[in-house]
Amino acid sequence: MNRAFKYIIILIFISNCSLSKKENININNIDNIFKKSDPIKKEFNQQLKIKKFNSFDINTFLRNYSNNNGNINFDTNFDIISNYKISKIKKFNSNQPELFFTEDEKIIFFDGKGSIFKLNEDLKEVWKINNYNKKEKKLNPILYFAQVGEKLIVNDNLSKFYAVNLKDGKIVWSKYHSSSFNSDIKVYKDTFLTIDYDNVIRSISSKDGTELWSFNTENSFLKSPKKNSIILKDEIVFFINNLGDVTALDVNNGSLVWQTPTQSNLIYQDAFTLENSDIVFANNTIYFSNNKNEFFSIDARSGTVKWTQSINSSLRPTVIEKIIFTISNEGYLFLIDDRTGNILRITDIFINLKNKNEIKPIGFIHGKHKLFVSLSNGYLLTINSFTGVQEKITKIHGSKISRPFIFKNSMYLIKDNAVAKIN
Repeated sequence: MNRAFKYIIILIFISNCSLSKKENININNIDNIFKKSDPIKKEFNQQLKIKKFNSFDINTFLRNYSNNNGNINFDTNFDIISNYKISKIKKFNSNQPELFFTEDEKIIFFDGKGSIFKLNEDLKEVWKINNYNKKEKKLNPILYFAQVGEKLIVNDNLSKFYAVNLKDGKIVWSKYHSSSFNSDIKVYKDTFLTIDYDNVIRSISSKDGTELWSFNTENSFLKSPKKNSIILKDEIVFFINNLGDVTALDVNNGSLVWQTPTQSNLIYQDAFTLENSDIVFANNTIYFSNNKNEFFSIDARSGTVKWTQSINSSLRPTVIEKIIFTISNEGYLFLIDDRTGNILRITDIFINLKNKNEIKPIGFIHGKHKLFVSLSNGYLLTINSFTGVQEKITKIHGSKISRPFIFKNSMYLIKDNAVAKIN
């Protein structure tokens, strides 16, 4: 019995019970039981200063199976900005493409026609290939990457998946799937895990593309463009689908460990507007939020919801020691106690921006004692994380830029027509 059918039965039962009582009911006094609280748009405890962190994370954008970037050993004065020009990605604004960093310290990305290129750290091209026909190139494919040994695994939103030799860029094997892919990719031994638009997670052999197992979660008629997120920890794969269901499976055979729904929408069309952040693993807990003003802390062992907070954010949070950092879609920086869910501080980081109601945060990273926040208008904010004070506003591009990526002590950002490097 699916979720929608259950709700229909419950509503019929409630309606029959109400009619049998023959009471006069004032419809104007009935509250919507599914009404969400309004997003927080005010500062709180902004005088609070947090202590400096004792440890740093290195190479958190390489083989990061927890999605938590932590406190990265990085700082910059924005002295040098260089670019690698690409064919424009027309679907850039509605998607979340990401740079991929290989184990031989190279960078992988794609352009608007589906060409994949391998760059060194100075953005010099090593090789470039294209595995798409003329018709597919016109559809502007969005690509997702992973590395298994010497192979680059590629999934796309056109239902194609294939493997590329990382040394020379030659195609090893190439296949089509029954549905498009819409998630990041995680690797387990010689297999990779990915989610398609039908909310099915699949374990696939990197040797030849053979499917080993799959697990279906509830599907929706309308599909959100927001990519789904996967975590791999201690032979358990955790993932979230576009309906907000968080699921844990045995990575070896796909058997269910637990599943926790986080939404109770009666109308499936709402799934199109739901935007979940990436899920993050830290302190034996899974954290994520959404644009429905909900932030969740879920016990990774049992799937039990530990606490929730009213925070409106579709950005990936960062956990450092016992503090969670996240930024709301309205431009407020939240610091949260990871054990209790109590909000420690709220700071308006858009305070000095013009037309700030038209700007959205895209993503952020924490480097030493600063937060670097990318914006939908092409600017990058530098925020003192201990005080929440805005220190610098740097223009990178004329429109949306990606969240920052840190590799070999340099920052990289994606534009719709270039990859930028900042030293």
